[in-house]
Amino acid sequence: MRQSIIGGGLLALATLSPAADAGADEKRAEQIVAERCSLCHGKGGESASAIYPRLAGQHAEYIARQLADFKSGKRASETMKPQAESLTPDDMAALGAYFATRKAGGRRAQDGDLAAVGKYVFAYGNRYSGVPACASCHGPQGHGTAQLPRLAGQHPRYVEDQLKQFNKRERTNDNAVMHAVASKLSELETHAVAEYVATLD
Repeated sequence: MRQSIIGGGLLALATLSPAADAGADEKRAEQIVAERCSLCHGKGGESASAIYPRLAGQHAEYIARQLADFKSGKRASETMKPQAESLTPDDMAALGAYFATRKAGGRRAQDGDLAAVGKYVFAYGNRYSGVPACASCHGPQGHGTAQLPRLAGQHPRYVEDQLKQFNKRERTNDNAVMHAVASKLSELETHAVAEYVATLD
């Protein structure tokens, strides 16, 4: 009887363990966000500043990988490297899960005509210059995958900055295909695509 009670207790603990771990991870993430992330990215990853990315709704695995790349220096950033240096892989996974569950939403286009051009390039590319459709990798709604970032709802300025970094080979930690894509985008197309993806939900 005693063995049965002990066995049942261990089984109950094992069953509760993942939920307990998830709760601990959430609390740890909240602490890190409050101490390091919120000033630039906002408490819920909404980022009020156009120069910092919105992290709300971004894929957990993608966020964790970017943090690891900042820590190792694979992705260069004078701002992010010191923030990521003391993070453990578990911290990075917890932060990824935290921001992935936050609500992300689009915003109204500031220039409807420009967004319309961006919508076309995003969906179909430009066969005359060899620009592929953004949707072919990032999905028709810009939601991305665990390997490729969610673009939907991102700040236009941030998207433009990243495209310029890819074009100049200043950002080398992600898909090398982006170097070729960014080099073929005209300035108009870069502005237009950035304006359009910001409207996606």
